[in-house]
Amino acid sequence: MNFFNKFFSKKKKISNQPLTEGKLVTDESLKKSVSKEISNTDLKESIIEAKSIDVVDETTNNKTDKVLVNTKKESLNKGLKISSQSFFSKISKAIIGKSKVNDEVLDDLEEILISSDVGVKTTLKIIDRIENRVAKDKYISTDELDLILKEEIISIISDDEESVNNLIINKNNNPHVILIVGVNGAGKTTSIGKMANYYKSLGLKVVIGAADTFRAAAIEQLEVWANRVKVDLIKQEMGSDPASVAFDTLESAIKKDADIVLIDTAGRLHNKVNLMNELSKIKRVLKKKAFDAPNEVILVIDGSTGQNAFEQAKQFTKVTEITSLIITKLDGTAKGGVVLGISDQFQIPIKFVGVGEKIEDLQIFDKKEFVDSFFKKS
Repeated sequence: MNFFNKFFSKKKKISNQPLTEGKLVTDESLKKSVSKEISNTDLKESIIEAKSIDVVDETTNNKTDKVLVNTKKESLNKGLKISSQSFFSKISKAIIGKSKVNDEVLDDLEEILISSDVGVKTTLKIIDRIENRVAKDKYISTDELDLILKEEIISIISDDEESVNNLIINKNNNPHVILIVGVNGAGKTTSIGKMANYYKSLGLKVVIGAADTFRAAAIEQLEVWANRVKVDLIKQEMGSDPASVAFDTLESAIKKDADIVLIDTAGRLHNKVNLMNELSKIKRVLKKKAFDAPNEVILVIDGSTGQNAFEQAKQFTKVTEITSLIITKLDGTAKGGVVLGISDQFQIPIKFVGVGEKIEDLQIFDKKEFVDSFFKKS
């Protein structure tokens, strides 16, 4: 029985539709199923704790869902506001007094995209596509530029629906194991705490492993997050073998019938050889308990560092296989364009984006919603 089926066996039967082993179940469908199952009391408590908003009529779950969706969108809009304002103020200056998209407008747009940390290669790809559309349509007004630019940006963002927007259901009894990697200071520990909250909100049992044993602060921070989210934390003393912590974490998760395992790792990128050896050892040890572990390796990148974020991604992809990305700290910066460039250049899907300090401000990445907020003029 896989972990998703185990979850449903613990609850009352929600649907008459049987679950097929190995089938992909979207987060959205899971949310809807869980929202029907949990009690109105639990629903009210979760909304008050996570959102600090007034509770709507407890008999109208649809109304509650709309409030939560709207709150999430507002948070995304707010988080990308500085990037959006900076981007469009530059575009407005570039097209003022011009009625059509010509070479001069495209040259200005190229400069704007590069200065917005989209990256040179991705910028040239976008400009080339717009040039092709201008040549094909003969005439494109500057009023149409926003829409065309939006469409082209959406099309270049790496999109792996299976690995990002769905929970991949294991065909065995083992938990879904996620290794979290990234340099110190990128927001790795905070992201793990918020991920734990996200998965727990879906009704899944989460266990965290504190395998960054080189920093006492990392262990202490995870302990705070585990207590806050109310999930189990497996830890050892500072300086312990990280692979040993990872092994103990997975062993404990299996015994506790957990669904998700989140394992923190050290971010010592300055010594790539040691880091590579350490991650390889962790993977080997995990496979002793579960042949397919880890199921994911997620890289956390600080989006506020702009072009330095590209370097982080470049270096870590040399050290280990990365299945998806978390890009943090996009609020309070004008460097939101880095998301577009990293996704395109590395062809690694983005799983979460961090757009604020609240626990719910780590959001599942939806490229259409993201670009829509990036293009929001307000």
